[in-house]
Amino acid sequence: MRQQHQDNRLTPIERRASGALAAVFGLRMLGLFLIMPVIAIYGQKYPDYTPLLIGLAIGAYGLTQALLQIPLGMLSDRIGRRPVIVGGLLIFAVGSLVAATADTLWSIVVGRALQGAGAIAAAILALAADITRDSQRPKVMATIGMFIGLSFALALVLGPLLGAQIGLSGLFYFTAVSAVFGIFVLLLAVPKVAQKSARGDLIPLKSELGLLFKDRQLARLNGGVFVLHCVLTAFFVVVPLQLMRGGLAANDHAWLYLPTLIASFAFMIPMLIKAERQRQQPRFFRIAIALVLAAVAVIVFVPAHWTYLAIAVVLFFTGFNFLEATLPSSLTRFAPAGRKGSASGIYATFQFFGAFVGGAVGGSVYQHFGLIGVGIFCTVLLLCWFVISFGMQPPPQQQSVSYELPLLTAAQADGLAEQLSAIQGVEEVRIVAAEKTVYLKVHKSDYNEADVKAQLAPYTA
Repeated sequence: MRQQHQDNRLTPIERRASGALAAVFGLRMLGLFLIMPVIAIYGQKYPDYTPLLIGLAIGAYGLTQALLQIPLGMLSDRIGRRPVIVGGLLIFAVGSLVAATADTLWSIVVGRALQGAGAIAAAILALAADITRDSQRPKVMATIGMFIGLSFALALVLGPLLGAQIGLSGLFYFTAVSAVFGIFVLLLAVPKVAQKSARGDLIPLKSELGLLFKDRQLARLNGGVFVLHCVLTAFFVVVPLQLMRGGLAANDHAWLYLPTLIASFAFMIPMLIKAERQRQQPRFFRIAIALVLAAVAVIVFVPAHWTYLAIAVVLFFTGFNFLEATLPSSLTRFAPAGRKGSASGIYATFQFFGAFVGGAVGGSVYQHFGLIGVGIFCTVLLLCWFVISFGMQPPPQQQSVSYELPLLTAAQADGLAEQLSAIQGVEEVRIVAAEKTVYLKVHKSDYNEADVKAQLAPYTA
């Protein structure tokens, strides 16, 4: 009984590693997000200022992230996790320095693109998996996800506060220092472990990408996250300027974002709980999309005043935070057994490409058609997503589990797959003989774990 209790807890090494990797990931994302709430204001001081360049400066990181997310994940499986992570953080630091020393917005765009080129998400998640046991991996991934959300919230508050003191270039110097600090955290706090072989639930696999693009439910999720981050970056092209027109000075924006973020979480959490308990995720998806649509309408069509804009920010982030939390959760349930890494790679590509398109198109539309143009652009995207969401299904009540089978031979794989498929609660079986690993999709409540382990016992060490 005591042993079982210990197995359900993180070991000291797992706790240290998960905290360190979450900090590295969070510092990097904080650096990417930090300028978003202020660049539309401070960017006007540059001689080549245009709204288009502001949009590109906000979203440029998304293009390089989208292009390199999957390749760098695969590279980490060839040359190791640490070299890819350290290299990515160094590239991020160089991009930050380029932007910090820039005297034109074009140079800031180049720096932001370099920041995004350090696409280390897959390598960090894979290193976390290398260090932790399968039974504890969900806790570690949840910790990393929590730090990402926290970094975004901190960026909205710290960006205006720090920007008022050290300016835009100072923010970029701050992100460069944070990247170097992240390298020290990685090297000093994350224990060295032997790298495991490629795992389909962690690293994208090139051979599987084509098949996953054809899955309709995954396509709806990928399209949704594209729209969500497209609207997010377009949102920050115009909202800081609207807040100033509404009577709120730039250095006071933090005091609007802080309470509105807290309020949005207070509204969002009951939505998450109710959607999960009632298995009504598609309906709550549409409610969240409608909240973002309502926020866009208030920003565009209601006369600029900080009180109305505060309401719009609450509506926006209530919907955004619900969707941002629910989309990846749904993705992991819809992804076929052993293919979560590839599905997540495609999802992240759509997410970051959406951030780039939103910044670039939002800035261009604002430059040529003003606030109304950005409102129409966001409204059309959200309405398309709203319509597509009617084809969504509630995520299956499943979870993914995997077991390493060091004694399994290729000849035994088919027979074992049939035996596992017959066990109560096992809904999908995938055995990768080359990895000596079995991936299962199992029903959360009806899964007979004891029977599964009994079948696997002859193949484990």
